[in-house]
Amino acid sequence: MKHPVDVHVGKRVRHRRWMVGMTQQQLAEKVGIKFQQIQKYETGMNRVSASRLWDIAEALSVPVSYFFEGMDSVDVVSPETASGASNLPSDILADKEALELVRSYYAIPENQRRRLFELARVLSDAAA
Repeated sequence: MKHPVDVHVGKRVRHRRWMVGMTQQQLAEKVGIKFQQIQKYETGMNRVSASRLWDIAEALSVPVSYFFEGMDSVDVVSPETASGASNLPSDILADKEALELVRSYYAIPENQRRRLFELARVLSDAAA
């Protein structure tokens, strides 16, 4: 049975790997393991050891704590009960379109990004 912490850490590995544009194969090579092992980590099928998590964090240029961010809220607030979140997928990190949007958003220069953010906020308020 998958432990919720292992699943959460795996999702964070997948999310960060995708955000930096790295394939499972590339991450596996940097860490010195087979890509199938990365697949198992990302699904929570296999637990990531502390030393391996350290290596993954270095390969993805994040602190180890990155993989545990949001753990306090896992399974505490469901998307249906969160205010205004009823139309969000249950796992936003698994939604390729959402991840692609975030990646594209951060590729925009900061001053333009702020204006785009404000536009999105106005449009979402108008739709509500």
